[in-house]
Order: sequence, then structure tokens, then C-alpha cells
Amino acid sequence: MVHVSTQAGLRVVVLAGGDSPERPVSLASGEQVAAALAQAGHRADICDPAAESLEAFPWTEYDACFLALHGGAGEDGHVQQRLATLGVPFTGSDARASRLAMCKSASKERLFQVGVPTQPYVLLHQADSAADIASKTASLRFPVIVKPDSQGSSLGLGIARTGDELQSAVRAALAIDPFVIVEPFIVGREFTVAILGRQTLPLLEIVAPAGLFDYEAKYESAITEYRFDTGLLPETVADIEHAAVAAAEALNTSGLVRVDLILDRMARPWILEVNTIPGMTPHSLAPKAAARGGMNLAALCEWMLEDCLATSEVLQ
Repeated sequence: MVHVSTQAGLRVVVLAGGDSPERPVSLASGEQVAAALAQAGHRADICDPAAESLEAFPWTEYDACFLALHGGAGEDGHVQQRLATLGVPFTGSDARASRLAMCKSASKERLFQVGVPTQPYVLLHQADSAADIASKTASLRFPVIVKPDSQGSSLGLGIARTGDELQSAVRAALAIDPFVIVEPFIVGREFTVAILGRQTLPLLEIVAPAGLFDYEAKYESAITEYRFDTGLLPETVADIEHAAVAAAEALNTSGLVRVDLILDRMARPWILEVNTIPGMTPHSLAPKAAARGGMNLAALCEWMLEDCLATSEVLQ
């Protein structure tokens, strides 16, 4: 059972919006969070950093900042660094962990260092020619997965089964990020583990309609399935949760995070990515897992607020 005891009546700024490609998701998260905080008895005001200067904002009128930003500067450590400089307590991971988790290639390198299972990858740049792309990825066998190196919400995610499809998928991903990673496509089952600190919430399986949990499957599809009754053996569930917590530990995350994994046909979990600001929309997975664990959205936001304030007190 997760303990929640934050005092009521706090004044909270919910940062939502921003200028990343994930702005619509962030605005939806922000509205949900603000409503949940109000339900819990707090005063919650939404601030869009794309419209207001963080440095000019009247932070002294508030007790804490709740981050509901996704992608770009809101998730890659820049906003976290600015808030830390201003002395504002904020939810989630610090700037360093945010920066590391947001960059898929950097987080993979960290996971390699500490032995957390993740697939090898090839890093491509927008300056690479078609010949460069073919040459650099020659060691990978099709099918492969193509991802922007520093975007969330599965934006730009693609699967390629041929050389021509690879070139198209890479160009599509490069349209939203100057760097792209390519890694082997693992045939298996996809899971996500939401973690509060280092405590896991119920394991959730994702069954996407076309076998790929991309942006459309995540936010627009009505037929993507989410299953808590996975039928997995207890030891397999334990292996998945252990890998997820190890990944969070390796990146030194704080607060609520969501770790996405693939379980291959040999029942081996592979880390896909660690999300330091999981979505809080009605479609988002972390709130579903929390609800399964007995926490409604108000209780989940309360826990995140309490964790933020406790961390802030330790640092003072």
C-alpha cells in the first residue's frame, strides 16, 4: 500500500503545454492533474511555459510545481534545471535524470554499464545519407524499430522490414528529431511498469492492434487493449518488475516513472525506455496502473506532491 498524507490546501502550479510535439498530450495531462489536485483540496493553477516566463512567474505565491510537460525542454531536464535554480520544489526526477532518460541512446549506454537488459542500437543523424543509413545499420537484421532519440509518446515510431522501409521510417523520425536510433524488433509481449519511487504498481500488458504501440495506438485507437490479467507466472512478473526497478535505479529517477519493456519468447524482459513524466490523460497507463493498485488520480497526484515536498526538504 502506498502511503499518502500530504496536507490539504496547498497552492500548486501545474506546468502544462510547452512547445514540444507532445503539447496536446501535455495540455490533456495538465487538465486532469489540476482537476485531481482540486478534488484533493488544493488550489491548482495551470501555467503554460510557452506563454509565460518561468523566471518572471510569481513562485513565492505557491508551495510547489507539478510537472505535466511531455517532450522537449519540459522533459529533457531544461525546465527542471530552471526550477531548481529558482528554488521551486517540483514533482518527478531532477535535471540530470530527466536528461539521461529522455535521450534513448544515452539511457541505453547507462543500462549497458550496469547490466540492465536492453537491445543494441545504431544512432543515426539527419546529416546521414541513404548510403550512410544502409551502411550503419547493416549489422541489424530486419525487422527493426526506428525511433527519434529524444521524443516521447511514441511519436515518430516506425517498424521497417526492408531497406526501403528503413529509409522511409528514418526520414519520418528525423522530421521531429535530428537523431534517430534503430534497434532490433523483438517478437514478444509488451508491458509497462509504473513505479512510485522504487515501488511498483500493478503490471500492465499492452496489446496494440497492429503489434506496434505507436502514437495512434496510444492516444487515438479504440481497440488497443490493456490487460492486468496477464496469465504470467509469478516469477516472470517478478523478473519484469526487477528489470523495471533496476532501470529506474540506473537512471536515478525520482517520483512517478513508467518503464516500458518487451518480454521475448524466452520470457526475457528487455527495457525499451524509461519515461520520467508519464502521461496523466484518460488514456494514460500510469493512472490505470495506480487505479488498479487502489489509488485514484487524486491519490496518485497527492503521492507525487508529497514526494516532491519531502525531497525538497531533504535538499534544503
